[in-house]
Amino acid sequence: MPPGLSASEWDAFLSDLPEAHLLQTAAWGELKARFGWAVERLRLGDCGVQVLFRRLPLGLTLAYIPKGPVGDWLPTLLPALDALCRSRRAFALKVEPDAAEVSGLAAALSAHGFLPSRHSVQPRRTLIVDLSGSEDDVLARMHQKTRYNIGLAARKGVTVRAWNDVAGFAAMLQETGTRDRFSPHISDYYRSAYDLFHHSGAVELLVAEAEGKPLAGLMVFARGERAWYFYGASTSQERQRMPTYMLQWEAMRWAQSRGCTQYDLWGIPDADLERLETEFASRSDGLWGVYRFKRGFGGTLVRTAGTWDRPYNRLLYQAYKLAAARMTAE
Repeated sequence: MPPGLSASEWDAFLSDLPEAHLLQTAAWGELKARFGWAVERLRLGDCGVQVLFRRLPLGLTLAYIPKGPVGDWLPTLLPALDALCRSRRAFALKVEPDAAEVSGLAAALSAHGFLPSRHSVQPRRTLIVDLSGSEDDVLARMHQKTRYNIGLAARKGVTVRAWNDVAGFAAMLQETGTRDRFSPHISDYYRSAYDLFHHSGAVELLVAEAEGKPLAGLMVFARGERAWYFYGASTSQERQRMPTYMLQWEAMRWAQSRGCTQYDLWGIPDADLERLETEFASRSDGLWGVYRFKRGFGGTLVRTAGTWDRPYNRLLYQAYKLAAARMTAE
């Protein structure tokens, strides 16, 4: 097994790979390390991986690779990856590759002993907005109603600016979570994400305001030619001013100014386009309400290669699957 890389060594390796996903950066590893994960990084030639380990009882761990490994890693990196996981007493390895479903990766993973998993961490399906061309070109690809709402927000006095009130954003997220029935991270998580990425210009926290009152906020991240909308929040006030539409547009403008050509809206229901378009108007459960909003920005529907598990202890893995299924059902 090759020796593990430090954060600086890993970033040096990724510096020649602008296409690598943000969730494989050392800063993301450090973020997760602050909240209960251990981080290991391996490199073998032109491929590498950042692995997160969640500590479990009895000295066991669950290994997890978000949006990686990096490079053409199968089968080259697999023996070293297996050795690392076993040295960390992982009962299983969960991999969520940064690849589209049509890439053919699923067949390769299956051939190397990985099992498709129903228990994902990151959303499998997303909408990716094309940021190429001028601002008018980006707007022209949106639905007419979304363009109208962006203009309406401007006419109703909504403005957007960079914001450094991470605590205020976290409080807004708590309000949003209560209203929309989801559990956001604690405030320190967003502060850590902001501090770890902002110094390099890889994140911006934006706030939409009217008459000096914060109405909505979001964190937009960028690396290479890609940007990601990971965290967003809004208050229940002045929603008729459509602040969230203006906020997304300004996040796209920020990403475009950094040279990004793609804006990943990050997470919609895992359903095909026909079903999404048939059901979105009548459903609000899960991510359906989110899809109703995001679809208007004109993104392309993308489904990833999904979540794959590599068991090292079959008995414990079966117990894990049963527990995960029970939690999903609840």
